[in-house]
Amino acid sequence: MAPIIRDRQFTDSSALTDFVINRGNGVKGLSEMGLKALPKPYIQPLEERLCMTKFVPQQSIPIIDMSYWKNPRVASAVCDAAEKWGFFQIVNHDVPIEVLNNVKDATYRFFDLPADQKNKYSKENSASKNVRFGTSFSPEAEKSLEWKDYLSLFFVSEEEASMLWPPVCREQVLDYIRRTEVVIKKLLQMLMEGINVKEIDEAKRSLLMGSIRTNLNYYPICPDPELTVGVGRHSDVSTLTILLQDEIGGLYVRGNQGDGDNWIHVPPIKGSLVINVGDALQILSNNRYKSVEHRVIANGTKNRISVPIFVNPKPTDIIGPLVEVLKNGEKPIYKQVLYSDYVKHFFRKAHDGKKTVEFAEI
Repeated sequence: MAPIIRDRQFTDSSALTDFVINRGNGVKGLSEMGLKALPKPYIQPLEERLCMTKFVPQQSIPIIDMSYWKNPRVASAVCDAAEKWGFFQIVNHDVPIEVLNNVKDATYRFFDLPADQKNKYSKENSASKNVRFGTSFSPEAEKSLEWKDYLSLFFVSEEEASMLWPPVCREQVLDYIRRTEVVIKKLLQMLMEGINVKEIDEAKRSLLMGSIRTNLNYYPICPDPELTVGVGRHSDVSTLTILLQDEIGGLYVRGNQGDGDNWIHVPPIKGSLVINVGDALQILSNNRYKSVEHRVIANGTKNRISVPIFVNPKPTDIIGPLVEVLKNGEKPIYKQVLYSDYVKHFFRKAHDGKKTVEFAEI
């Protein structure tokens, strides 16, 4: 049970760590105390806070209607968005709205569990490394913490999920994964044809979507949202990320125009899914498709959730520019790297923009 600390701050960082991490309260527990000020470990340096003068209100990432997905213009729009923006939203994608609503409800149900029940899935207590409840991004590597709790679920099989995933959200997440698989395959088919890959055989299927991880993200009300971040600047290490956001908003994408330090809000559209290119696809396409920095701001008045599906190579896959991309004499920008090494490099440091991809550069 959370102690009542309404009128004083945590002055001891070890007490904060114990409360938030060791006892499983997360930042949700801090938020529910009604703290008047942000604990010091969450205060981000000035350069990592999103200055609203860098927000570009008139710009928007592309919104693509998938109703007639066999129309060549849809494939052209998808490839164009992946090249120029790295982000786009899709509507009329055939994932039923009730599936999306169910997984959002399940996310709230998980985070509404008592701390001791959520803590069963922490790094120290979880029965499997494939199920992980945590907070921030990588607390042991971060100088400043992020205002977010999460449950990460690495999909191995429905049998393993039925045994190990939390019962309050298991079926809803599995249904969400099942129903989005068709959309993922359609998008990857379009993107591959755009770089002269005519057939996705078993080896390429593994490279593109050999493993799946789903996160349930919870961003609770923050006492000083302008001083911290929900998620810091980063690009994903996935092939593609399929993001379901709620109606609150707060996701920002680095713009592709001007001085490079402008940020575009991704407005919630009911029933839509946000798609973004990950580093793995940037590497496989030899920079044709771009993974782009994004971040999430904290909110001072509303709790926010999001549910991304990270579509990845298998950990044992070697990733590098595809043969088809280099067929006409194009020089490779990236070397061949073991995907699990790339992912380990990402998680052993704090979020740092686009620096992870340097690990794979020649």
